[in-house]
Amino acid sequence: MRFERTDTFKADWERLSDPEREMCRTSIKALHAAAERIVADPGQAWPSNLRVKKVASAPRVWEMTWSFSGPDGRATFEWVEIDGASGIRWRRIGGNRVFRQP
Repeated sequence: MRFERTDTFKADWERLSDPEREMCRTSIKALHAAAERIVADPGQAWPSNLRVKKVASAPRVWEMTWSFSGPDGRATFEWVEIDGASGIRWRRIGGNRVFRQP
């Protein structure tokens, strides 16, 4: 699964602590593996532990929760095409503030 990151995502990433980054890396790897399964078989569901759902205020944007307990950890992404293949564009990462501009 190919992916790209927005400049906003990159700036958000720099604000995360090292433990937050490690938790997020683990969840992103799991999400990419799940996304590959979904591309291969669109009937597949997202793993429940990733808590993936559409962002209500932004129809093309999805969210993933990678931590509920200190610190709050969420990331937003969208499906895109990268070099002719399905991919993910990571948009924002951090706490609930990411929903102000998902």
